[in-house]
Amino acid sequence: MKKTLLGSLYLSLAASIWGGMYVVVKVVVDVVPPLELVWLRYVIAIIALLIIGVVTKQSWRVEKRDWPFIFIIGLVGNTISIVTQEVGTMLSNAQMGAIITSTTPAFMVLFARIFLKEKMTIKKAISIVLATIGVYTIVGNAHIDLSHQLGGVSLLIAAITWSLMSVLIKRVPNQYSPIVVTSYATLVAIALLTPFTISRLDELDFQAMMHPTIWGGLLFLGIISTACGFLLWNRGLQMLNASSGGLFFFFQPVVGTFLGWLLLGERVGLSFGIGTILIFMGVLLVIRPKRETRLTN
Repeated sequence: MKKTLLGSLYLSLAASIWGGMYVVVKVVVDVVPPLELVWLRYVIAIIALLIIGVVTKQSWRVEKRDWPFIFIIGLVGNTISIVTQEVGTMLSNAQMGAIITSTTPAFMVLFARIFLKEKMTIKKAISIVLATIGVYTIVGNAHIDLSHQLGGVSLLIAAITWSLMSVLIKRVPNQYSPIVVTSYATLVAIALLTPFTISRLDELDFQAMMHPTIWGGLLFLGIISTACGFLLWNRGLQMLNASSGGLFFFFQPVVGTFLGWLLLGERVGLSFGIGTILIFMGVLLVIRPKRETRLTN
C-alpha cells in the first residue's frame, strides 16, 4: 500500500506539472518554434539530469539487451510525442489539448494489455470512465474551432505515442534508476532532433528570447517540466502497473484549467468542481486496496 501511495504521489505531481506546462508553452512557442523549443528543453534538461546523476552518484552502466527499449522510449516518447504535442498546442487551443490528451489513459490500458499482458478489471474500467467524464465536464462545453483539426491530429499522435512510451518503460528492468533511464532517453531525443534543428538555431530571435518571460519559461520547461516531470513519471510507473498509472494523467487538465483561472483570468464554473470530483473518484478507485474482478483472462 505504501508503494502504491508513493507511486500515486509521483504520478500526480508529474501530471500536475504538465498541467501548468500548456500555459508556458503557449507563451514561449510564439517566440521559439516547436521543434527548436523541444530541442532547447532537452538541452536544458540533460544538464540538470547529469548534475543530479553526478551528485547522487548514479551508475550509468546499462546492459546491451536493454538499450533497444531505452532507444525506443527516447524515439517514441521523448521525440515524437513531445514534438507533436508542441505543434498541437501551437495550432489548437487549451480546451482541445485537454480533451484529446485525456485519451492517454485509455491508450495506456490498451497497450498494457497488448505488451504487458496486464488484466483489465471492472475497477480500472469504472475509474477510466469516471475520470473521462470528469475531463469532459470541465472542458467539454468549450467552443472548439474546427479549423484546429490539424492541431487535434497532432495532439492525438502525441497521446498515442506517450501512452506507448509509458507502457514500454515497464519493460526496462527496475535495476536502473529513473535518473539513468530518463537521461539516456533524453540524449536519444537530442541526437535525433539535432540534425533538424542545428541549422535553424541562427534564425531564432535571441533578443526576444532574453525577455524574462521567455527564458524563464524555457528554464521551467527544461528543468521542471522535462527533467523533474519525466523523473517523477518514470519512477511512478515503476511502482504501479501501467494501466492504473495512466489514470493519473487526468490531473493534467484539472491543473491546467485551474491555472488558467488563477493566472489568465479564464472563467471556471460549477462544471470544474463536478469534473474534478469525478476525476478524484476515479483515481481513488485505483489506489484503494481492494480485490479486483477481472473482465478478461
